[in-house]
Order: sequence, then C-alpha cells, then structure tokens
Amino acid sequence: MVSTTIHRVNFYDTDAMAVVHHSNYIRWFEIGRVDFLRRIGITLSEMMDDGYVFPITEVKCKYIASGKFDDVLRIETTPVALTKVKMEFSYKIYRDSDNTLLVEGFTQNVFTSRQTGHITRLPEKYYAKMRAALN
Repeated sequence: MVSTTIHRVNFYDTDAMAVVHHSNYIRWFEIGRVDFLRRIGITLSEMMDDGYVFPITEVKCKYIASGKFDDVLRIETTPVALTKVKMEFSYKIYRDSDNTLLVEGFTQNVFTSRQTGHITRLPEKYYAKMRAALN
C-alpha cells in the first residue's frame, strides 16, 4: 500500500533563494508516515495514550532536485517493514506539476514503552492493522 499526501511548500520552508531548506524533507517524511498510519486506522495520540512511543532510529535522504516556494508536493509513503517492534518506510517526494522527483528517503522507528524507554512489542490491536496494510 502506497499512501499519497499532498503538501504545498510554504514560504517559511524555504531559504533566502526561495528553495526548500533540506531539513524540511525530513519533516515531510513524518507527514507522510503519520498520514499512512491514520489511513490504516492508527493514530499516534492513541498509541501514546496506550503507553507507546516510537523514536526514529534511522533516517536516509537523497536529494535529487530542488523544491521551491509554492510548489505542490506529492509525498509517497511506502511501508518497507511493519513489525511488532519497528516501522520502516520509504519515501518519494515529487513536484506534482511536472512529476519531478525531488527526494528519496527512508526512516525507521522502534516502538518503546513510554514508561521504561525500552523497546517493546505492539499489541495485536495495532499490529493487525499494520499487517493488513502490507497485504
């Protein structure tokens, strides 16, 4: 399952040359990841209320072309691994108007207990939704 999210580049996302600052692509990976989870019926606030947090343990980003102020971006988020202990996603961000690939990326999160900070397994309540998204 590929989740597609649309996002318009704001002026504050750019540098003095009206080019997207490189750090924003990492934020947009998060927008895609959160949107993907929401689409499969998982909200991060519910997971946190249940005592689970999910720190990023790895990020990769390959910059290919520059985004600019007011571009409409298409964030494509694809699950690579959704297990009881981690989530891995790949991302492609395109300028929607001309289908130019701007960035390719990857993130990994691990599920940890909010209380102890130790890696933990997700309950079936969440894992079943993740497993179904891969089929």
